[in-house]
Amino acid sequence: MTALVTRTQPSERRQVAALPWRRGADGIEILLVTSRETRRWVTPKGGRMVGLTDAQAAAQEALEEAGIEGVIGDAPLGTFRYLKILKRRAPRWCVVALHALEVRVEHDTWHEQAERQRAWVSRDEAVRRVDEPDLKALIAAFEG
Repeated sequence: MTALVTRTQPSERRQVAALPWRRGADGIEILLVTSRETRRWVTPKGGRMVGLTDAQAAAQEALEEAGIEGVIGDAPLGTFRYLKILKRRAPRWCVVALHALEVRVEHDTWHEQAERQRAWVSRDEAVRRVDEPDLKALIAAFEG
């Protein structure tokens, strides 16, 4: 008799993200940053933070990862999923609540400046650059 082995997926991790935006001469522009390890274009994101709302945590991630500050939306625009790949650990699915952040301040220097690039791009270009299908859809639908 053989034992039946059931594999379960590790629990999904909840994260928060900011969708940094501004109005440019040609319409809405989105600020993307590169991830530290894979160098993919992403929105600033990270874990939820004790003592902060999800919106406040998303704004804090935007400050650390992109050197920006502004007005953050309390309600998320929606959620997206991605598979977080880490060098020394098993991949893990993350579900991310995305909050709009109207950028008012862009610092010349910031905490993760040496680890990331940032780029203002059109909404259409942002959709082309990000990999996650649900994030693409959220950006494409964003009206500002």
